[in-house]
Amino acid sequence: MQELSTTQADFWQRLDDATFQASQAACGQEIQELHALVRDQGDAALLDLTRRWDHLEADSVSELEIPQADWQHALDTLPAELAAALRLAQQRITAYAQHQSLQGWQTTDELGVTFGEIIRPVDRAGVYVPGGRAAYASTLLMNVIPARVAGVAEIIVCSPAPHGQRHQAILAACALAGAHRLFTLGGAQAILAMGLGTATIPRCDVVVGPGNRHVVAAKQLLAGTVGIDSLAGPSEVVLIADDSAIPQRLAWDLLAQAEHDEAARCVLISPSVTLLDATRELLRSLSRNLPRQAIAEQALARHGLLIHCRDLDEAVALANHLAPEHLGLAVAQPESLLHAVRHAGTVVLGHHACEALSDYLAGPNHVLPTAGAARHSSPLGVYVFQKRSSVLAASPQAAAALATPGALLARTEGFEAHARALEARKSAPS
Repeated sequence: MQELSTTQADFWQRLDDATFQASQAACGQEIQELHALVRDQGDAALLDLTRRWDHLEADSVSELEIPQADWQHALDTLPAELAAALRLAQQRITAYAQHQSLQGWQTTDELGVTFGEIIRPVDRAGVYVPGGRAAYASTLLMNVIPARVAGVAEIIVCSPAPHGQRHQAILAACALAGAHRLFTLGGAQAILAMGLGTATIPRCDVVVGPGNRHVVAAKQLLAGTVGIDSLAGPSEVVLIADDSAIPQRLAWDLLAQAEHDEAARCVLISPSVTLLDATRELLRSLSRNLPRQAIAEQALARHGLLIHCRDLDEAVALANHLAPEHLGLAVAQPESLLHAVRHAGTVVLGHHACEALSDYLAGPNHVLPTAGAARHSSPLGVYVFQKRSSVLAASPQAAAALATPGALLARTEGFEAHARALEARKSAPS
């Protein structure tokens, strides 16, 4: 891991060089060609790409749909402890999401103008769940449940099944989360299918879910045509720790992030040199026992940072500069720092909670802004699947009172018909 100190003259430049530079996936020629292929050939393109990339043969895309009876069978036959863990996660994620639902409002002012907002869910949402390396049942729950709580009428899930190997945990999670349809489609083509629509895959209003750079590029290409959650980059964590922190826990929290992939970014900030040194040594020893040791060690070597700072206030300032996906406050009094945190996807307080807890079943969503996007974006939530419509009404008196100043503004901008439309409300219709 690279070691930095805020006392270094070139600290800020070295920090920016080493950490979370925003890196949106470019929509290269390959993804644009894939977009055209799915748009023009629809199901035929999906079948060809599924054969090529997932090594799965099918005569029609409808054969790639897994019926709901299979979901329930998967749930019924899962090992009891795993099924119980999924149920617990479903219950806790649902409870958290239920606090997020937007509420419409309406008011009437002293002139007699009534205005407000109505909140409506999108009609159809598409959820992508990666399935190449592992079965991400938690990701399915995190993406489908907010859509369900929002009241989305139809939720389409696409998740690859390479060589036809279905992940039973994915099927079970579909049953628990309340999805409506599940297709064994993967990669950028699945994103494009849900965003564009084909003869078999319905066009969705919102497409969400994580994936590799091709998936992100496909979402970027669709943005504006459909709603998307984010253009997510590598996973990242920033931990702020004082002398009350336990080095072993810090090391495991950093390794939990590092084992995602070689591009994961892990940062520990502390005013304690002793704590930083102890954690560094533990990272070396604990990583040797991991099944994903090579991945974790590469992530730490390439993107790991130990930063010595003057005090905790400076540590929070650094965290705000980085705007990380996950921010852990492993300090004696985390609440005393929380008010100063301005930019983070999730903030984990104290020594007992950890980022891995929020990844699975604490309740908060684990789909979070990355690469500094926490400066302007929020975690995935119910609100991603809801939209606002403005509502306006006016009494005859209110319309007449606002007509003259409104007409003046319209004529200032050169829109005479706007002015006449306003002035037509100044008197009773003839």
